[in-house]
Amino acid sequence: MSKGWLRAIASTPALAGSIQIVGLVDLNRATAESLAKEFSLENAVIGSDLAEVIAATKADLVFDVVIPAARFGVVSTALKAGCHVLSEKPMATSLAEGAALIDFAAETGKVHAIIQNRRFISGVRRMRRFVEEGAIGELTGIHCDFFLAPHFGGFREEMDNVLLLDMAIHTFDAARFVAGKTPLAVYCVEKNPAGSWYKHGASAHALFEFSDDVVFSYRGSWCAEGKRTSWESQWRLTGSKGMLTWDGEEHFEASVAGHEPGLLHGFTPIEVPGPEHDEETHGHASVIASFIEAVKTGKRPETESRDNIHSLAMVLGAIESAKSGRRIDISA
Repeated sequence: MSKGWLRAIASTPALAGSIQIVGLVDLNRATAESLAKEFSLENAVIGSDLAEVIAATKADLVFDVVIPAARFGVVSTALKAGCHVLSEKPMATSLAEGAALIDFAAETGKVHAIIQNRRFISGVRRMRRFVEEGAIGELTGIHCDFFLAPHFGGFREEMDNVLLLDMAIHTFDAARFVAGKTPLAVYCVEKNPAGSWYKHGASAHALFEFSDDVVFSYRGSWCAEGKRTSWESQWRLTGSKGMLTWDGEEHFEASVAGHEPGLLHGFTPIEVPGPEHDEETHGHASVIASFIEAVKTGKRPETESRDNIHSLAMVLGAIESAKSGRRIDISA
């Protein structure tokens, strides 16, 4: 994952000109040394202790690209050392940890944001604009399908709740963003299907209640061999006047009610406009740029931890529902 961050910085002139990588930290020093060589970072300080590297480099920012279990220690150490922090998702392994990190950021006056890169793509931005402009009336539902079969190896195959915790948070966060609503409750069924190469929780079906009577449904699997969906899921938005579908790649269709007599009134196709701001559609680069702008100007970044904890609450609520078999109220 760190390579994705470093590529985004190196390939975006504005970021490459404003960010200097001064240190690389890894429990395995050889991994950091290899990364430094690959990205021509020979002058970077290499170490296995974050606090020591921050002190040696006088760093201003920490890019947190660690496994979820290590996140709290890394982020709290960086904030207390006076660094702004941009974290991988999920922002914490519990709401209590998330709230503590928000408090640390407030106490230190530092920016803490989450790299929800998948809300910074053209398709998600187009859906948000489409909903805001009211083309299909009042939003009533968001429905997402996610079916893939990646053979990662490594830590994901040993995680509990792997789909919900490591991947579904992207779709949950994007749905919350597109809807512009507050998540209120969830009922979820989680399974590890026959043939799964994951230890736990490779599939999930979740039904969320959002504010203003908007429903968000999610069906997903990370061990679904065969013809796959997009990594961005397949989407259907329903409204009081029509609906929109997006295949998660290039194809959008939208329509409103037609005027045919009889049982079904047909439909009239309508256009789906492009994203309003192209600079918000470049994934990692756009999130990092938003973070840097926040550090320089004091403007709150879109994915700051105080907002992103609501996406974490959706994930943890779904996990709690799956464990208990009950509908769970969501609060963050």
